[in-house]
Amino acid sequence: MGTKVQDVKLVDYNSSFHLYASDNLGMLLTSCLLDGTNYATWSRPMKNVLRSKNKLGFVNGVIKKPSNEKPEANLWETCNSMIILWIFNSLDKTLHSIIAYAETAREVWIDLEERFAQGRAPRIYQIRRDISLLIQDGQTVLTYYTKLKALWDELNDLDPLPECNCVAR
Repeated sequence: MGTKVQDVKLVDYNSSFHLYASDNLGMLLTSCLLDGTNYATWSRPMKNVLRSKNKLGFVNGVIKKPSNEKPEANLWETCNSMIILWIFNSLDKTLHSIIAYAETAREVWIDLEERFAQGRAPRIYQIRRDISLLIQDGQTVLTYYTKLKALWDELNDLDPLPECNCVAR
């Protein structure tokens, strides 16, 4: 009695549907947990990790769910579920109930963004105010500089300086 070998299609490792052996459900993608007050600090490393894993399209809406008749539908479901769990694991426990019933990683991302991301103008104002009020006050130069640099970097991310296209004479 022989066994029948079925064709197994492997997912191209460059595909957004590919999951590596190291990708697992309990994976913590970033050490920065979203606690409701640190959306900008949390979302940037999350986007970078998802981009590095070729999964950013699931949260930014570029990769849409294929129709159930398409062979990619099951692969999409698997990746979508994995990403939802990765995001879930990157939230403070007090926020878990917010996304417990979400169907797509895109829905989760939009919900978190709408709840916790401040509008650009108020956040830019707040950062500029924080920079102007920051004092060393007994901190080491390194600690003070680190706080100041973090504020500058966030401000530059939200409100970048214009490029200079001047020609030196």
